[in-house]
Amino acid sequence: MPLSSPLTSFVRDVPDFPKPGILFRDITPLLANAEAFGEAVAAMAQPVLTLQPTHVLGLESRGFIFGSALAQKLGVGFVPARKPGKLPMATLSEAYGLEYGSDALEIHTDAFKAGDRVLIVDDVMATGGTAAAALRLVERTGAQAVALTVFIELSSLPGREKVQGLPVFSLLRY
Repeated sequence: MPLSSPLTSFVRDVPDFPKPGILFRDITPLLANAEAFGEAVAAMAQPVLTLQPTHVLGLESRGFIFGSALAQKLGVGFVPARKPGKLPMATLSEAYGLEYGSDALEIHTDAFKAGDRVLIVDDVMATGGTAAAALRLVERTGAQAVALTVFIELSSLPGREKVQGLPVFSLLRY
């Protein structure tokens, strides 16, 4: 959807968060409105229906919100990609860089198996580091990532370059 989408009115700009110079796109107003959130989830599901995912991988933490709702809508399983130390069983880990630092994502070693088709979901794609780490995690399990879908894409940043070859769907672009 273009910037003129009615859903843009549910995104609040927060300057200098979490660090000076960062313009944070706050989606909590969208989440607080059941109709708008439902519209966003339906619109995010539409382009991936034909890809027939078997699982959704939701990226910590706001990707859990969109990812679990999309998994429910698509009728597939949900797997959380967590920050280090948050999962109780054996994990695979991938480090990545952010606009404002570095971090890592982890999934259980048995989260996916060969033949699984995984839709990666997050709220925002900026530099693409988180999405690229998620893609590497999926590939390490032998599963296939079928697409990345995000609510917001910061198109002035090189996010898509980090996941070349993976279809990327975004609802709003800034």
